[in-house]
Order: sequence, then structure tokens, then C-alpha cells
Amino acid sequence: INSMKTKNYLSVIFLLISVALYAQESGPKISFETTLIDYGTVERNSDGKRTFSFENLGNQELIIKNVQSSCGCTIPKKPDGPIAPGEKSEIIVRYDTNRPGPFRKTITVTTNAEENPIVALKIKGTVQPQ
Repeated sequence: INSMKTKNYLSVIFLLISVALYAQESGPKISFETTLIDYGTVERNSDGKRTFSFENLGNQELIIKNVQSSCGCTIPKKPDGPIAPGEKSEIIVRYDTNRPGPFRKTITVTTNAEENPIVALKIKGTVQPQ
């Protein structure tokens, strides 16, 4: 009888551990190729557009709720609609290269991902004077 109780307890424990592990792996999960883009040295009034690529590695739709820049000189654009599991997408950032000198800016991405709901993307570089 003790052997049977032990097996039942072990079965219940195994089931609880399995459910806990599954719960940790479920949901949307965002993974960026890089969280820093270095423009290097660019000419004034050159193309300031750069792209942060990412993938939803989770098993539920990823929703980009908000994308916000640390200043008005950087304009981010988030994807329209949800990103399906396994799907790739991108956040486009446009820096105003009419401002000479070094720059470091942060773009804050807010998502429905449980693990990392807020991700900080960074851009840096130097705009040459004319």
C-alpha cells in the first residue's frame, strides 16, 4: 500500500512540475537581433532611418503596445497588429540627422510579453558638422 501511495504522490508532483514548466514557456516572447544600433559617423541631413528586427519566440500573439523615444529628435514606428508565434517583424527608428554632434537615444518598447514586457533599444552615433 505504501508503494502505491508513493507512486501516486510522485505522479501528482510530476504533473505539477510539468504544468509549472509549461506555464513558464507559454505566452508571447520577444527576441531582438540587437538592442543597440551604432550609426557611427554620419553626414548632416543623411538618412537617419534604421531598423530593429525581432521575432516572437513564444506560442501566443505578441502585441507591441507602445514604442516611445527619449526625445522628439527620434521617431520610432511600431508594427501594425499582433505578431504571430514564429513571425518576424521590425521597429523602424528615424533619427533627425540635422543635429550635428554625438547622440545617444533610448527607445522604450512595451509589449504583452510576460518575461520582458519592457525592452530598451538604443541608438548612438555622431552627426558631422557641415
